[in-house]
Amino acid sequence: MIPGHTDTAESPRSRLFVYNGGFVWQKRLRRILSLAGYDLRLGVPKDGDLVGIWGDSPTAHRGRAMADKHSAPLVRVEDAFLRSLHPGRAGEPPLGLMLDHSGVHFDPSVPSDLEQLLTTHPLDDTALLNRARNSMARMKDSHLSKYSGFDPTTPVPDPGYVLVVDQTRDDASVRASNGSDALFREMLVFAQEEHPGAPVVIKTHPETTAGYRPGYYSDQDASDRVHLLRDPVSPWALLEGAVGVYTLSSQLGFEAIIAGHKPRVFGQPFYAGWGLTADEFPVPRRQRKLTRAQLFAAAMILAPTWYDPYRNQLCELEDVMATLEAQARAWRQDHRGWVASGMRLWKRKPLQAFFGQQKKLVFDEAPSDLQERAHMVWAGRADDQSNAVRVEDGFLRSRGLGAELVPPLSLVTDDLGIYYDPTRPSRLEALIAERATLRPDQQLRAERLITTLTRKRLSKYNLGGAIPTLPDGPRILVPGQVEDDASIRKGTSAVQTNLALLERVRAENPDAIVVYKPHPDVEAGLRTGDVDARDLADMIASDADPTALLDQVQEVWTMTSLLGFEALLRGVQVTTLGAPFYAGWGLTRDLGGVPARRAAQPDLAGLVHAALIDYPRYFDPVTGQPCPVEVVVDRLATGTVPHPGLANRLLSKLQGAFATYAHLWR
Repeated sequence: MIPGHTDTAESPRSRLFVYNGGFVWQKRLRRILSLAGYDLRLGVPKDGDLVGIWGDSPTAHRGRAMADKHSAPLVRVEDAFLRSLHPGRAGEPPLGLMLDHSGVHFDPSVPSDLEQLLTTHPLDDTALLNRARNSMARMKDSHLSKYSGFDPTTPVPDPGYVLVVDQTRDDASVRASNGSDALFREMLVFAQEEHPGAPVVIKTHPETTAGYRPGYYSDQDASDRVHLLRDPVSPWALLEGAVGVYTLSSQLGFEAIIAGHKPRVFGQPFYAGWGLTADEFPVPRRQRKLTRAQLFAAAMILAPTWYDPYRNQLCELEDVMATLEAQARAWRQDHRGWVASGMRLWKRKPLQAFFGQQKKLVFDEAPSDLQERAHMVWAGRADDQSNAVRVEDGFLRSRGLGAELVPPLSLVTDDLGIYYDPTRPSRLEALIAERATLRPDQQLRAERLITTLTRKRLSKYNLGGAIPTLPDGPRILVPGQVEDDASIRKGTSAVQTNLALLERVRAENPDAIVVYKPHPDVEAGLRTGDVDARDLADMIASDADPTALLDQVQEVWTMTSLLGFEALLRGVQVTTLGAPFYAGWGLTRDLGGVPARRAAQPDLAGLVHAALIDYPRYFDPVTGQPCPVEVVVDRLATGTVPHPGLANRLLSKLQGAFATYAHLWR
């Protein structure tokens, strides 16, 4: 039995005998194979058993010999085409596998399972092809590749070059395509002859750049016209500027097809022979003509076995893309390191978890030398002239109040301003304007998120509370706010207090049933903003569940409360008297001044995609890793979230006793 493997009652399952230590010691590999229905074993296979090998690795001969000796079918295992941030040699586990009972996708000597899919599957299902088209666009927009640990802002050469793709020396896919030094030299000559006068860029393989394995090209191949590009750039940016692409069998050739190229191929990779490449050595049996979407659907949706590391289960391609988007965003923002200012002591541990996984955060209130690090500051403590990235709590924060020192599961980073300050543009405003048009998959993702949030009654703090019965009649919910909060100071003008808000609501709605919901920080005695609402409100919903209240009212009137955004999710009409981030886009009735620059007209899904998917970063408290919004939603719904320790609880009570002086620690 494999160490750490536990049998399950699932059936039918196949016994898979392996003779490579990686199968034994790589926990992720074992788990994916187990979920795919294989029980890994050591020993001698019997009738009905299978033998597993890793592609055409140096140890694969052991498995092949045992399979031949005992007449056991082979299962060839390889990485899928979206693997991880960094190569496996860097120690990072895969997010997907190719499990092939016929051959291996990079070896044309025998038709692989993938080739048989490409040959025989109808590939004509509209829903499948739409998924493929949307996923191709998503890969490009999110700059995802087999290894996504690169910064998309790293510059690439000026457009107009010919791209020649290097590969690692003696790689299995190179051997399978009869690659050699001579063939790589020939490819470079063809690239120059077929594009006279155009500069040539040789893209070095990431493993070569990292020093793991040499490539076929070196500085000796460089000239006035030929340049080696070793920088870890986005392949999508690189393909955008290319006038031609030359490859032996690299996955970059597949991505070139997705990007709209017809690459010149000197090997026989899985993507060659379907009418989408110019093949120097065609595979005679591949006669079918495919579209890009059909090729992608087979290679990325139908063939791989994908894995969700947060839920520890198999998943679809779209889930893996969400995982990689979250992980790549975190790496791309954090790999240079951060200097953090304006961060209170209790916040530093969760901030370190969010932003310090690549390089530990340096906390410095007045950094004079960033040493290539980026600078972040807590938004409420940033001056208006600061060029630092502003950090604030996200809109799905926790189960419990920040004022009670409950650590957040989401934080926003804003390089332009901050969402609650309408006096200047913010990154969220730019994202909302961008999401005025959504792809179908983006629309579906946002709509599913809205449905989940409303069905599970999730909000920013998820405090629960009483579910009061409200009087009959037209009901208006008025959420109280913390009156010294930055969103009030920055985002309101005429109405700036809870009392003034209630007076305005009552004056304009004399016959309505006004329900006042005090802010939970104020109810807990942690912040200022208490008001005697008995003469203006028909009901004071103290300690009530805000999501339950939203189910019973027809309208929300607010200054800048996030409850207005949560009301929009539930189809409740919202009137704003300030300029919260969700005002001014045509989704609310705005009685306060909103910036004229908010001219886009997104629908609710576009607003939600910008505010809950694009803008925040999320942290999974179970795996301790960056994650997509859907994972945090699951954790909040199940209560699998961190709670403050005794020291934090005592400190929050002490702060509450001195709430008037909150500016000293906030």
